[in-house]
Amino acid sequence: MRTQKITISVIGGHKSSKEVEQTAHDIGKIIARVGAILVCGGLDGVMEAAARGAKEAGGLTIGLLPWKDKADANPYIDIALPTSIGYARNAIVACSADIIVALPGSHGTSCEISYGFVYNRPMIDLGNWNREGMIKVRSADEAEAKIRELVQKIQRGSVSSPKSEEGLWIHDEEKD
Repeated sequence: MRTQKITISVIGGHKSSKEVEQTAHDIGKIIARVGAILVCGGLDGVMEAAARGAKEAGGLTIGLLPWKDKADANPYIDIALPTSIGYARNAIVACSADIIVALPGSHGTSCEISYGFVYNRPMIDLGNWNREGMIKVRSADEAEAKIRELVQKIQRGSVSSPKSEEGLWIHDEEKD
């Protein structure tokens, strides 16, 4: 049985609508309630909204910052980790996650999704990315059910990552 804390990366745009930010906030709360640590890019938009939700629910947040100054972190980040590697930090955001929750975003978010596939991480799609291998959900409530399911599997050491011929993580209801 795993004893390390589970990390869930929330990825999405630094410019987002109020609706998307509310969803990110709800996801942050869910992450705290399941006892996981929220990881994000540490800046504004989706990242700040998710971190705010996690903090409001008593959770711990980590921000992987693109530059060298901890002061760049949004006010809801507990542990600011400057990487000084710019957007290459997207690889760390994806690799450090046990689970990735993808909200709407742009090129940076798409990059993190690609790294999620490279590192074979289960990814919950709340941003209409519609990429094969992601777990598609339509609401924060549906995402919560999937997060809880995956957290339990990770804790038991029974999360499997079946791959397609292209090497992508495939969510298979039959195997779950």
